[in-house]
Amino acid sequence: MKSVLRRVFWRLLASLAVCWGAATLTFAALHATSKDPALTILGQLGSVPTPEVLAHARHEYGFDQPLLVQYGRYLAGIARGDLGESWRLRIPVTQAIGEQAGATAQLAFFGAALAVLLAIIGAVLTADRAHWVRGLSSGTELVLHSIPTFVLGILLLLVFSFKLRWLPSTGSEGWKTLILPIVTLAIPIATSLSQVLRQELEHILEQPFIIMARARGLSEIRVRLGHALRHTLTPLITLSGYIFANLLGGAVIIENLFSRQGIGRLMTNAVNGNDLPMVLGITLLAALIYVLINSFVDVLNTIAVPRTRHCE
Repeated sequence: MKSVLRRVFWRLLASLAVCWGAATLTFAALHATSKDPALTILGQLGSVPTPEVLAHARHEYGFDQPLLVQYGRYLAGIARGDLGESWRLRIPVTQAIGEQAGATAQLAFFGAALAVLLAIIGAVLTADRAHWVRGLSSGTELVLHSIPTFVLGILLLLVFSFKLRWLPSTGSEGWKTLILPIVTLAIPIATSLSQVLRQELEHILEQPFIIMARARGLSEIRVRLGHALRHTLTPLITLSGYIFANLLGGAVIIENLFSRQGIGRLMTNAVNGNDLPMVLGITLLAALIYVLINSFVDVLNTIAVPRTRHCE
């Protein structure tokens, strides 16, 4: 028990370090590459500011202070849960993210669910089959995984929206607008997961308890679904961090391609508009969710598989 608590403690410290590193690197990169923040803020108003107005804005926002002082104020704000105010939208960053989080969460949830479902179906149907079946499946997965997300989305748009006219091409209203974005998001993830699950399933299908199940007269589908499949959940859980990273990166592309609301599109607009507080807020949120997922998986595996506690 003490070893588990010690591992959890160090994992939490590592998670905090990752979040701090993400915020620090983004803060440094944006301050190094962006123009005068005061000019950016005043430029949103559509007028050319005078030197006096610029000086007043720098003083009001603290840009006339040393960069280290600005960095310290930012970290103090994070500790209080204050991510600042969006320079472009003129509202708190937390409010802007909260308004768009639901759309991205909906896309990510259904995309992840479809990806896992497709991966399980593909692995169950092709594992330990004839050589040509496995080769065809692996080749198809490799091709689909190699296609860039935006190219895959454009192909789906050309076929199902512009040619067949079955589904809408853009928008966020109605369940039909979710279908193409979900499929576009799910396919690259599903192809990678399917390969991992197939290898794990083929290993499990050679185990003695599977041979005994077949000897009892169980059908092949019952052996695969009722006995073998549940033993592949460990690698699936371990890959949850990979799934989330792909969901987040895919959301940025998909929400812009299909003109959907969400955090990905909010991030793109913030980068294009040099909206430093918004970029920092979204980056920190992504890092936080990522480390939480990986920390949870690590702790879960530590508890579920005691031998991992002694591998350090």
